[in-house]
Amino acid sequence: MRKHFLYLFLSLVIVQTINAQTRGTKVGYIDMEYILQNVPDYTEATIQLEQKAQKWKQEIESKKVELNKIKEALKAEKALLTKELIDERETEITFLENEMLEYQQKRFGAKGDLMLQKSILAMPIQDQVFTAIQDIAVARKYDFIFDKSSDLTMLFADKRFDISEQVLRVLNRSEKREQLTKKQLKEEELKENREDALDENPIVAERQKALDDKKTSREKILADRKLLQEQKKKEFDDKRKQIQADREAKKNGTVSANVKLEDSSKAQISTDSNKINANETVEKLKQNQADAKTQTVEERKKIIEERKKALEEKRKKILEEREAIKKAKEEKLKENKNNN
Repeated sequence: MRKHFLYLFLSLVIVQTINAQTRGTKVGYIDMEYILQNVPDYTEATIQLEQKAQKWKQEIESKKVELNKIKEALKAEKALLTKELIDERETEITFLENEMLEYQQKRFGAKGDLMLQKSILAMPIQDQVFTAIQDIAVARKYDFIFDKSSDLTMLFADKRFDISEQVLRVLNRSEKREQLTKKQLKEEELKENREDALDENPIVAERQKALDDKKTSREKILADRKLLQEQKKKEFDDKRKQIQADREAKKNGTVSANVKLEDSSKAQISTDSNKINANETVEKLKQNQADAKTQTVEERKKIIEERKKALEEKRKKILEEREAIKKAKEEKLKENKNNN
């Protein structure tokens, strides 16, 4: 009994070890620049900062123009001036040049106002991003998360490991919650749970994306159909109004034959033009339907291939675990035989 219990305990330890090894290290990355560009507050403040920078550049250009004028004046009057006056003018030019360079360094240098205000502007957003990353790392069990836009050299980064969109969703959620009612908060939580489930399962996420694309294509087809129906209805209304106008004119006897002929020609041209437009719209609608069908078939193929790949990996993992358990049993039997 004791040996049997020991055997079960060792089997459990081996299985847990194999699971830990097969799980591997979970790694993700973010693109901080992409996240900052998609945060509205940061974007608005960046635009204001760029306006300040443009104003500073204009001031520097004004200083350059003024300095060039002084240089040209000295060049033109140099032959008429004494050595003392020339030295005085050159000293003034040197002073103005140094002053302009100092101002340029103050505004656009490595530790200038522009860089300082950019870092101050990004700091609160970066703090929120780091908090969101920690929450995601704990919830999704990430071992490492890198920043693609940092000094770290990433020679290759698969898009499926990019969690920038997840971080943006977390930031937007916290901002939305402050403006929602209780009922809206409940609906938002359900939506967030669905999004989190999609993040956990890439296959389901791909399937959802395919469904969303299919829905978008269907809505576009319906919109095209509606546009075509409205165009046909307009043609019919125009034609009916034209017939009524012709009847009224014929009844009153106020329209000459030439005018009638001209109106008839215009109506015929308008009808032909509308027919051409209608045919073009129909052809476009058919082409959109064919493109949507082709896209749907390709997306289904992709989902099926990914599902097959996932099942194959799962099957391999199960076989490896069984093989490891079988090997452990054989080693245990050999050990028992040796002990006996």
